[in-house]
Amino acid sequence: MGDLSPHFSKAEFADHSGAPFPPGIPSPKLIVKLEALRAALGGKPITIVSGYRSPAHNKAVGGAKNSQHLRGRAADIKVEGVSPRVVADIAEAVFGWLSGIGRYDTFTHVDVRRSHARWTG
Repeated sequence: MGDLSPHFSKAEFADHSGAPFPPGIPSPKLIVKLEALRAALGGKPITIVSGYRSPAHNKAVGGAKNSQHLRGRAADIKVEGVSPRVVADIAEAVFGWLSGIGRYDTFTHVDVRRSHARWTG
């Protein structure tokens, strides 16, 4: 059991550099959407590859200057046994029009921005 929701803990969203979380991170809306995505995937566990990123870590990994990861509003995810393409297709329905979904070869980016954004990496 997680400390943010039934299936997610704050530790999963930690910055890989060890930087502390600012207040309000990760976004509660992101957690709700990830729980809904997990349900839509038949309860399969979601692995958070990258959650919150400090500005220094985001720059080091080549993240976008205004990345949603900086605000704790994004997660790069994997689901064992489900291709990133299928995860992204299902995320389209769960996250809705006002969100970001990035399709990559090895993971799927999802975020709860207040605009529509889609891309492939």
